[in-house]
Amino acid sequence: MISNLHIVTSLRDKVTYLKKLYFTAPFKVANVTENKQDRQLHLTLMSSSPGILDGDEYHLKIELESGCALRLYTQAYQRLFKMKKNASQHVDFHLAENSSLYFLPHPVVPHFESNYSARNRIYLSDNCCLIFGEILTCGRKLNGEFFTFSRFHNLTEVYLNQKLVIRENLLIEPANIDMGAMGQLEGFTHQASMIYLHEEADVAQLCTMIQELLSAETGIEYGVSAAPVNGVIIRIMGMGAEQLMDCLHLITENIEQVVTIKSSEHVN
Repeated sequence: MISNLHIVTSLRDKVTYLKKLYFTAPFKVANVTENKQDRQLHLTLMSSSPGILDGDEYHLKIELESGCALRLYTQAYQRLFKMKKNASQHVDFHLAENSSLYFLPHPVVPHFESNYSARNRIYLSDNCCLIFGEILTCGRKLNGEFFTFSRFHNLTEVYLNQKLVIRENLLIEPANIDMGAMGQLEGFTHQASMIYLHEEADVAQLCTMIQELLSAETGIEYGVSAAPVNGVIIRIMGMGAEQLMDCLHLITENIEQVVTIKSSEHVN
């Protein structure tokens, strides 16, 4: 099935609203904004399908006009079912100047013999804020599926004013790669990544804060690095999806708290 989704947000009286929405099956979108006066628009991506099936092609485009703030959620874990051929998903984000995007989707669960490729392209303009994360599991761990999928390929590219600044290329073919080997996951079963970019971010302070937060966690390994542009890139390896989700949300909450405090100080 070839499926499409297109979201456009705009600003009215300093409040982000849904200007345009188009989708085909199995996509659905729910506006879950509680405070209608909140600058941020909260949308949940939903699907009537239990997961991505053989032959599926998903094409998503999300556009934020100048000054918009969008928090995008997913409904549930993304399951990749057994496939004879393959499936794919392409997502393009376009952020106009002074806009912000938050997107930490649920973890991806590749089932036995699934073959999946994904491409995320994020286009940022001046003074944009980006929080973008992903979590990949080994498969249905409780069913004894540890890296039994055929192929998983995820490419994420971030552009700033049309210039490529970050490129993350993850390719896993368990039949050809020993996932427990040195330089691979080395015994871990789950991995998470997160990108935070903002022109006014204090990168040194953020790196210290994130390291302190993650050092309190047990059973994980992590790394925090300065991004090629102003921001940070975080990687975490662990043994469970829920823990990694909690880590990304904890990091985000603390980042947003720091940003809020700095904004208040700037206004005062």
